[in-house]
Amino acid sequence: MSTENEGNAVPPAPSAPPVPVASPDAFPQGHLPEGNAPTAPLPPVPASAEHGRAAHQPGPAPDGSWPPPPPATPSYTDGGAGGAAGAGWGASYQQPAPKPRGGRGGLVAAVLVAALVAGGLGGGLGYTLAKDNDNGGSTTVSASDGSAAQVKRAPGTIANVAARALPSTVTIEAESSNGEGGTGTGFVFDKQGHIVTNNHVVADAVDGGKLTATFPDGKKYNAEIVGHAQGYDVAVIKLKNAPSDLKPLALGDSDKVAVGDETIAIGAPFGLSNTVTTGIISAKNRPVASSDGSASSKASYMSALQTDASINPGNSGGPLLSASGAVIGINSAIQSSSSGGFGSGQSGSIGLGFAIPINQAKYVAQQLIKTGKPVYAKIGASVSLEESTDGAKITDQGAAGSAAVESGGPAAKAGLKPGDVITKLDDHVIDSGPTLIGEIWTHEPGDKVTVTYKRGGQEHTVDLTLGAREGDS
Repeated sequence: MSTENEGNAVPPAPSAPPVPVASPDAFPQGHLPEGNAPTAPLPPVPASAEHGRAAHQPGPAPDGSWPPPPPATPSYTDGGAGGAAGAGWGASYQQPAPKPRGGRGGLVAAVLVAALVAGGLGGGLGYTLAKDNDNGGSTTVSASDGSAAQVKRAPGTIANVAARALPSTVTIEAESSNGEGGTGTGFVFDKQGHIVTNNHVVADAVDGGKLTATFPDGKKYNAEIVGHAQGYDVAVIKLKNAPSDLKPLALGDSDKVAVGDETIAIGAPFGLSNTVTTGIISAKNRPVASSDGSASSKASYMSALQTDASINPGNSGGPLLSASGAVIGINSAIQSSSSGGFGSGQSGSIGLGFAIPINQAKYVAQQLIKTGKPVYAKIGASVSLEESTDGAKITDQGAAGSAAVESGGPAAKAGLKPGDVITKLDDHVIDSGPTLIGEIWTHEPGDKVTVTYKRGGQEHTVDLTLGAREGDS
């Protein structure tokens, strides 16, 4: 399914049915297999995806050489570069455009001032009436709770989880060399100062731009990009002169999350830092393809956790927490209406948010910290990214005239051929090319998978070992 990265519309892609699973928190540590095998070219990304970060001003469109445009995709939740409203990951990255002095922002301010004046008049009038008619006929009762009881919250409550997690989240501001940029969110990954966020949150600062990360206590640090994975939409930045008392957020096990589990999202929707919202896991394994909406944009793919926790531009890169406070996902895109929101022209939440499962994000982050480059699992075949409900069809020809099935690659060794339609990967139903890509990327190179496909009306099943491709191009 395609979604928007908050703020830009993305073309929709078919989604696979959610698969509920049991949900205890754990802390798995995946090992990243290495590999240099080239990856089968992917189709281009549609120009309707929206970013979810709070955008200041859309930056230049990314190079469309890889991957090719996919079907309709969600928009990032951080409000990324401009695009039409549509579906999106948790929050697309979009730089907020400067607000005109005579625009809606001024109207909102005027309304607030009027309300304050009216409030003052009402208060004075109310005092006069109370003073003139004070006959002791009304008595109020104050709560007996002490101040300490009002501040401390029992373990397991949303307030307690938020109080423990907020100090380990940051609001990220990315600015390109030409002054364009936006706002997103990130969270402390380790004690060395690494912060995990979305690729689209920091994209503007990749080539000579500036990055800052601000904690809820107001402390602000300059930061640098350690590595970024456009296809996964994951990035790692590192604080310069990082403090010694950083507290990394505990990572949960996204494979054990179940539909109906409570969720807590933290981010900076529309620039409102340190915002906490709640909801549930409304679906799992939701296929999502997302981009920034530009014609030359490259798509990101994920088999997402879907949540109804309110996620908006600026939430991108922030943690999606379990009820116990463990990170189970990275808020990345939203499905939204095209009505825009909050005076910025960006779309807002309609209760359909998408997060990258933390098991996948952790693997990617560790690889970026280790080598600075992402490593993708691959089957070595090009598939159609057209909308479909029948499966992922291997194309007759690959990108730029290359072979659709890579010679000597995993698909070729398994006997797959152009025209074959892949309908399942292990136990997951495959209804389209983007769904297949998202499912493959939940694995690591070297993993063995079972592929079910149709050829000439007959169904076949074959096992193959996933190959590896390094880098985004």
